[in-house]
Amino acid sequence: MNWLFYLIAVAAVIIVVGIICFILGSSHRKKIAENEIGSAEAEAKRILSDAMKNAEAKKKESVLEAKDEIYQMRNDAEKEIKERRSDVQRQERRLQQKEESLDKKLENYEKKEEKLQQKLKVVDEKTEELDELKAAQRDMLKKISGYSVEKAKEELLKSVEEELIHDKAVLIKDYEQRAKEEAEKQAREIIALSIQRCAADHTSETTVSVVNLPNDEMKGRIIGREGRNITALETLTGVDLIIDDTPEAITVSCFDPIRREIARTALEKLIADGRIHPTRIEEMYEKAKREVENIIKSEGERAILDTGVRGIHPELVKLLGKLHYRTSFGQNVLKHSLEVAYISGLIAAELGEDVTLAKRAGLLHDIGKALDHEMEGSHIQLGVDVAKKYKESEAVVHAIHAHHGDIEAKTVIACIVQAADAISASRPGARRENIENYIKRLERLEEIANSYKGVERSYAIQAGREIRIVVKPNIIDDDKMVIVARDVAKQIEEELDYPGQIKVNVIRESRTVDYAK
Repeated sequence: MNWLFYLIAVAAVIIVVGIICFILGSSHRKKIAENEIGSAEAEAKRILSDAMKNAEAKKKESVLEAKDEIYQMRNDAEKEIKERRSDVQRQERRLQQKEESLDKKLENYEKKEEKLQQKLKVVDEKTEELDELKAAQRDMLKKISGYSVEKAKEELLKSVEEELIHDKAVLIKDYEQRAKEEAEKQAREIIALSIQRCAADHTSETTVSVVNLPNDEMKGRIIGREGRNITALETLTGVDLIIDDTPEAITVSCFDPIRREIARTALEKLIADGRIHPTRIEEMYEKAKREVENIIKSEGERAILDTGVRGIHPELVKLLGKLHYRTSFGQNVLKHSLEVAYISGLIAAELGEDVTLAKRAGLLHDIGKALDHEMEGSHIQLGVDVAKKYKESEAVVHAIHAHHGDIEAKTVIACIVQAADAISASRPGARRENIENYIKRLERLEEIANSYKGVERSYAIQAGREIRIVVKPNIIDDDKMVIVARDVAKQIEEELDYPGQIKVNVIRESRTVDYAK
């Protein structure tokens, strides 16, 4: 029992000692914490004090900077205000000077107006005097002649008109005879020499090309399953393929000769290769396109070399090459352009003009026809625009613009190109004309002739090269015949397009008929 008592006593002592130690430790930690809190508060106060000092210093700096900036802005504003005031003062002085000058001018104008009013008054008085004199003279003339004013005017105009008609007819005959005598011989020699020294081949105008096939089975392969091959080919090339009953042949139709040539070349390559499917069609189309572009380039360069014209822009050379595939009334336009260039050069040499410039203008005169399938407008306007775009000279541009008479030819070169173009186009075999246009032209010739007063009937003869006009002898006399022929010829020139020239032949017959009974 004693050991249990001791054990309890020891345990109690240990517990009491532990409690005392805990209390002492707690009080020590409290003191440490209080000391730390005190030092932290002191540090916080110090930091706060420093922050307030810094803030106060920055505040003072900001205030000083703001004051400086305000001072600078005020100075700038005052300076700008002074400058504006000085500008306003200068403008006020100018306005004042202008007002003074305007006042002086107004005074001068008022003085001039007064003088004019006085002069007008004098003129009015003189006019009244003249009117009185005229009236007196009329009255005197009436008494002397016995004619009224209207009748006298009518008689005078009638006599003057008859004299003018006669004089006009005489002058026209005289000038025409002189012009023919002076120009006919030289013109005939120059034109004949130019035609003799120049010749060119001619081709037929067409909108279709025929591709020959090795056999009729090839038609089915070109059409393809459900028409996919022919559809692909027509879509790529933009042409129509006509597969009909013609044995071993396919027709390629398109208004654009270059697209038609590309399609024809691609089709021939496909037939030679034998593998016809959409992918192969695309490959052959690209090859044919490159091949035609190379031909266009080489044909344009060949035309430049043949004519000896230098310094033409590469794009114009390409357009010249495109004319190799263009035809007009059955005449190949590139060959026509070369022929016009040669004839222009020959005529220029005979007249002592610039041969190189004449050849250049002749070669480029129809350059617009390379674009008229792609762009809107006449080939003349397109040619003028493209020539200006690629910096051709004013003389060349004017010759292009005037070669069909759209504007008046103001240079010798333009007149030479006009003549060379007409020679190349109108000589036998050069061009052909479809029957519908030919008939319309003949009908229009007769309509123009019949529209004139005093014309009894008219006939277009010699394939439209001559219009024969029979006039009424009691209305059209010998002098008026000359004027009618001249007026009809002028109207034909203005309204009709035709190769060569048209002879206007006016016939006046007087017949007397009587009967024996």
